[in-house]
Amino acid sequence: MQCTSPMVCFPNCKINLGLHITGKRPDGFHSLETVFYPVGLTDILEIISAASLSFQSTGLSIPGTADSNLCLKAYHLLKKDFPDLPSVKIHLHKTIPMGAGLGGGSADGAFALQLLNNKYKLNLSNNQLISYAAELGSDCPFFMLNQACYATGRGETLEPIALDLSAWHFVLVNPGIHIPTKWAFEQITPGPSGKDLKAIMQLPVENWKEQLSNDFEAPIAKAHSVIQEIKHELYAAGANYAAMSGSGSTVFGLFREKPEASIREAFTGFSTYIVS
Repeated sequence: MQCTSPMVCFPNCKINLGLHITGKRPDGFHSLETVFYPVGLTDILEIISAASLSFQSTGLSIPGTADSNLCLKAYHLLKKDFPDLPSVKIHLHKTIPMGAGLGGGSADGAFALQLLNNKYKLNLSNNQLISYAAELGSDCPFFMLNQACYATGRGETLEPIALDLSAWHFVLVNPGIHIPTKWAFEQITPGPSGKDLKAIMQLPVENWKEQLSNDFEAPIAKAHSVIQEIKHELYAAGANYAAMSGSGSTVFGLFREKPEASIREAFTGFSTYIVS
């Protein structure tokens, strides 16, 4: 899912398979461990040369000012080191829900770095791009690798692992609830999880239900019961594993058999995506 076109690419989302907050860092961030896995729900990002720098978006409404968008921040980050980088017009069509635990904004920023590197032949290595991505945000480096990774630190320390879910079908259900990140972390008492996420990833998916957990899920489901209701409905529909991604509020289910399109009826009023 890397950028291959000189003008257009398709930033994909991610899910968290297990997520544990293991400590509070001196820099104010939290230490965590999780497994990131890429999923093929995508935005569309186009960058073309222009007389002046501009950004526009279509699709889902993006909160905040354009200047806060990670695509523009990616441009300015490269412009500092490559002053000859020309002005561009950035067009982002937003499909991935925002503030949903899917890393859509991080993907957009990371893919913008790749697109600018490819289009203007900056000749940055993947390791250099990862360093730039880490300046944009903790989740951004993952999208440079865009494969199953065991993540630690703030989420930027990545170890690719052997995990292939390409035969599985993903159902993502977003109830449209915004979970403030600061509040979410305040609900957690950091500490060792006692779990070996890399070992759990080697178990059959059917065994994950009893082994794999997200520290954010219980306190957020306590505040928003719809999270648990969605999870219950996914299992009732045949999911082999279901969980909340990141700090929410999207809940995903893994299905061995492709779910019927009618599954959307179980989640009327929510944004529901079936990704194979």
